Amino acid sequence: MMNEPASVGIAFWILSAAVLISGFMVVTLKNIFHCAIFLIFCLAAVAGIYILLHAEFLAAAQVLIYVGAVAILMVFAIMLTSNLASSKIVQANQNSLVAFFACLVFLIGVYGLILGNKVWRWTAEALPADNIMTIGKLLMTRFVLPFEVVSVLLLAAMIGAIVLARGERA
Repeated sequence: MMNEPASVGIAFWILSAAVLISGFMVVTLKNIFHCAIFLIFCLAAVAGIYILLHAEFLAAAQVLIYVGAVAILMVFAIMLTSNLASSKIVQANQNSLVAFFACLVFLIGVYGLILGNKVWRWTAEALPADNIMTIGKLLMTRFVLPFEVVSVLLLAAMIGAIVLARGERA
């Protein structure tokens, strides 16, 4: 980990800034379509961080599942639902102060975990060569039920978006 070139560190800070800025834009913009676009940017930057961590399978899953499926499904649902794109819906939150303090408590907790170094430890060990095969075997044996439940849930969300979009046209 410590023998990485300086370009990896620079790429990490750029991707981290992209995650933070796009995440901030997701929760502060008024236009829900723009929020969905910034969510796609945020999730793609997280996939870039996975690549820097040599977790290519997680990066591919992040791009395929979150960026490619869930976020695009949200964009299509927003585009197909005319009421969400209109100016009739006011997106305002009266709990900004509470959210700020909740984020502050979370930030202090995460900072304490990182400084305590009891949860995440640095290691010089390389990942196993058959990491992707192990994940695939676990998904198809031990975690097959949650895997199928998530697939059915995504199918139901897609069908629900289509029903809602067709129901407005009728």
